[in-house]
Amino acid sequence: MSAPTQDAKIFAKPTAAKRAEKGVFWLLRLGTYFVLACAVFIFLDIGIKGGAVIFQTKAPFINLPFLTQAPETLNVFELNGKKTTMGDREFRAFKEQHADQLKGVNIETYVYSAGGIFPNIVGTILLVVGSIVIALVLGVLSAIYLSEYATDSPFVRFLRLSIVNLAGVPSIVYGLFGFGMFVIALDMGVSLLAGWLTLAFMVLPIIITASEEALKAVPKGYREGSLALGATKLQSILTNVLPYALPGILTSSVLSIARVAGETAPIMFTAAFVVRDELPWQVEKATDFLFQGVMALPYHIYVVASKIPQNEYTHGVQYGTAFVFLFTVAAIAMTSIVLRVRLRKKYKW
Repeated sequence: MSAPTQDAKIFAKPTAAKRAEKGVFWLLRLGTYFVLACAVFIFLDIGIKGGAVIFQTKAPFINLPFLTQAPETLNVFELNGKKTTMGDREFRAFKEQHADQLKGVNIETYVYSAGGIFPNIVGTILLVVGSIVIALVLGVLSAIYLSEYATDSPFVRFLRLSIVNLAGVPSIVYGLFGFGMFVIALDMGVSLLAGWLTLAFMVLPIIITASEEALKAVPKGYREGSLALGATKLQSILTNVLPYALPGILTSSVLSIARVAGETAPIMFTAAFVVRDELPWQVEKATDFLFQGVMALPYHIYVVASKIPQNEYTHGVQYGTAFVFLFTVAAIAMTSIVLRVRLRKKYKW
């Protein structure tokens, strides 16, 4: 085996730059591991404590009342020396039949500590799906214009810069904008439609930017070949460009779903109620569906965790709601991911 050359000895010798580079490498590596460890801890904490609320050891092994009922006030009292807990509906029925037994009994009430979160699940799904559909339609149309039709002018460059800047606007600003524009100025009230439009505008910059990049990534030969065969520019875009850009567009939708579902401020101002037993479709006129407010999981978590007195009964509601919330968002995002994978297999270049 030959001896190392002089150059190899020089390059193998540790230098200050190499030591600094190695230090930065380990700093970044440890920072990444720390973030991952924090995320794992949070998800495990919610998974274990929330899973204990949702899943049971006896049939049907799932806490169906928690998933199928509306939130209620919990009534706690001692009757015949035994501590009894009842939801508000059950307690009212019990009180009518046993009014004499409850005379002089000290009854403690805890709001949002009984019942379930079914209206919150429905409201969250409606808000996410409706806002994403609106944002995707407007975002893809805007991206097609910027990518395929707009010329490189100062106005277009200013437009792109404005879109990028809008992506960094805090959600509370969008919430106040939606409240002033849709709830008050356009007289939509606290409703699904106001929430859809506010959330759609909040994620619109992300979808426009990602969709434009996905359209630009499609090779120019696809456009030129289609035009050479006599297709119009619009036909070329719809048949030879847009289908191949869909996987990238759906990637932005996955990111948008996570942001839409997790934002509390916009829906608090525009679409969410603290308590609403009726579901949006339980209205006399079908046209009133769009103008119904809803309950939502992130807003419910905010109220239960910070706006009511904390006690032993709210603990399970908090973790159970957070567990269902994470599962709901993951299910919606997974649907987009599966669709993206299928489209990526179908359209390749």
